[in-house]
Amino acid sequence: MAGTEPQQRAGVGAEVDAVVVGAGPNGLTAAVTLARAGLAVHVYEAAATVGGGARTGELTLPGFHHDVCSAVHPLGAGSPAFRELRLEEHGLTWVEPPLPLAHPFPDGTAVTLARSAEETAASLAHGVLRDGAVYRRLVEPFLGRWDALAPDVLRAPLAGLPRHPWLLARFGLRAVAPAALLARLFRGERARALLAGLAAHAVAPLGSPATGGVALLFALAAHEVGWPFPRGGSQALADALAARLRALGGRIETGRPVTSLAELPPARAYLLDVMPEDLAVLAGDRLPERFAARMRRYGHGPGVFKIDYALSGPVPWTAAECARAGTVHIGPTFEEIGAALRADHRGVVPRVPFLIAAQPSLFDGTRAPTGRHVLWVYGHVPNGWRGDLTEAIERQIERFAPGFRECVLARAAAGPAEIEARDRNDPGGDIAGGRCDGLRLLLRPRPAVLPYATPDRTVYLCSSATPPGPGVHGMCGYHAARAALRRVFGGAPGE
Repeated sequence: MAGTEPQQRAGVGAEVDAVVVGAGPNGLTAAVTLARAGLAVHVYEAAATVGGGARTGELTLPGFHHDVCSAVHPLGAGSPAFRELRLEEHGLTWVEPPLPLAHPFPDGTAVTLARSAEETAASLAHGVLRDGAVYRRLVEPFLGRWDALAPDVLRAPLAGLPRHPWLLARFGLRAVAPAALLARLFRGERARALLAGLAAHAVAPLGSPATGGVALLFALAAHEVGWPFPRGGSQALADALAARLRALGGRIETGRPVTSLAELPPARAYLLDVMPEDLAVLAGDRLPERFAARMRRYGHGPGVFKIDYALSGPVPWTAAECARAGTVHIGPTFEEIGAALRADHRGVVPRVPFLIAAQPSLFDGTRAPTGRHVLWVYGHVPNGWRGDLTEAIERQIERFAPGFRECVLARAAAGPAEIEARDRNDPGGDIAGGRCDGLRLLLRPRPAVLPYATPDRTVYLCSSATPPGPGVHGMCGYHAARAALRRVFGGAPGE
């Protein structure tokens, strides 16, 4: 089946070969992977549009296009699955800012994560020459090797031997460390703050295992593939996946919530882009009670409080580097960022939130009216928190962009309840698909060689609650689909 994309057929005794519930990036990637193998695939999506966490809408004012959840996609641009699907043939265009990331400080300077590892090292060496050399030693073994490393990293860690075991082992020796341990390699606050901001994408305390690996992976992505975003917004990525599926004969039905697999047409396999607790509900008595109970107890991490802004002009950052960056991390020290992450996991609202901001309209003129801009920003809060973080967020931005509030034309704030209402896969505002502290990022939803499979051979989980976890990369859906191809349909392409 390798290298072919035959016309779809329905299996004997089934209306379709495979049904996918949920049209987020993972669900759509699973559906396309199955359709490329020649299977008849039908996707059901509760929302009116495809995309899940990769949607775009006018959340503030007409003509201002905001990403509803995810915005910047370093793991998307470097995703082995997306590269294999040739989404550019279906309208996807990646926009790459001059700088992937800037991390400003109160003195008006900023450290930058650049496409070049050398440029990044030079930024870190400002005032502490040694830190630049330390950074180069961390990343140099992996530069130019993304295509070998990414498939082995972005998979289930117990799923057999990797393709490049020595490369993965070398990465793993660094990646398993907590960010707090890696930070001890650096002497200057600039390098430590950059590391903390990168690790914070794991939504776990900086002392948790593998948070150092998250920081290293995001740094390598910047050097290898950048931190780009789709032209027109994240919806363009979801739309390209949907177009790819339809070109292969797959069907997508939106506005169609599913409460039980019994509502769906007979199929040989069901792949569910849902959280584990919803898997237990949808599958019902197909699953043994002990397994279902474990899925119902699946733990969720902190939520987010997100604000989308319509602005009269660019954010007035004090640090000039921020105007060249697609993403800005706002939190000046390792200690301040660490304190915010610890507070979230204790169920306490951080006194000073760590913020992740994206400013796509600086580099994509389709996102706002001429001369106007959009800003996407969020901070972490306890799961299900019902307060308002707007004042704290804007006070934090003003530390590094005095006069920011004067640029605001409109804002759309969304706390955990609103985040969940937009996407059921974000319960309590948890956009990471579950807790990521301890080993929960790696071994989700349970330790297993094949975490996508369930005791029912026809039912599979393909959401971010499976490895490699959160991020818009489609790899959870890709691996789940390949598992179904092997176990139900007699083999995956290339095998």
